[in-house]
Amino acid sequence: MAGPRILVVEHEASCPPHLFGEWLAEAGCTLEVCRPYAGDALPGLTSYDGVLVLGGEMGANDDDTVAWLAPLKAGIGEAVGAGTPLLGICLGHQLVAAALGGVVEKNPRGQTVGLQPLGWSDAAADDDWVGGRTGTEVAIHWNNDVVVELPVGAVVLARSPGGEVQAARFGSRAWGIQAHPEVDGEVVRQWAGTERDNHIALGLDQEPVLREIDAAAVELEGHWKPLATRFAVLAEEARR
Repeated sequence: MAGPRILVVEHEASCPPHLFGEWLAEAGCTLEVCRPYAGDALPGLTSYDGVLVLGGEMGANDDDTVAWLAPLKAGIGEAVGAGTPLLGICLGHQLVAAALGGVVEKNPRGQTVGLQPLGWSDAAADDDWVGGRTGTEVAIHWNNDVVVELPVGAVVLARSPGGEVQAARFGSRAWGIQAHPEVDGEVVRQWAGTERDNHIALGLDQEPVLREIDAAAVELEGHWKPLATRFAVLAEEARR
């Protein structure tokens, strides 16, 4: 019997499902990647057993310039209401928040890049997706925007060292994470290349950041592969 069908919404070629997609596939999921930037029509989210919404350089409020964001937000709202397992990563996390009435803005602290520890809340202990985390997890961050106001009913699962919402539960089967559990040093180096001049102007030395990410590769897989597997289990439960 085929495993859960997971819709992956990819906003840019530079932000693929990468490791998270590989881990979901290893867990028995069939991934169907929708690339609206390349002309793919956005399907109905609730017709899948699970949904993964990825990151991208655009903002969660850029409906006027990114044609698929408004329809995607509407689909997110339907999926959350229907209890379809849904996970938003970085921009995806922000889109879930915005779709449900939350507020996304530029982080007043500026861009966050590199490894950050996860500051789990008490609510994370018995959460259906992240429950049982050890408190030692770290994750890759690469973002300018953050969720500054959660929608009604959302629960903070983790905060970054600066206090920003790092992970949240938006519904009975809907989550978002500001970090990038799906990437590794290979993907991050591509992002760094496009921002090198900007980072030089800001006085940010990218190389130590990239070396730290490379050195943490095994640790990162140990932290996040189990959560990809857990999401696959949630999707399988929804399929049944």
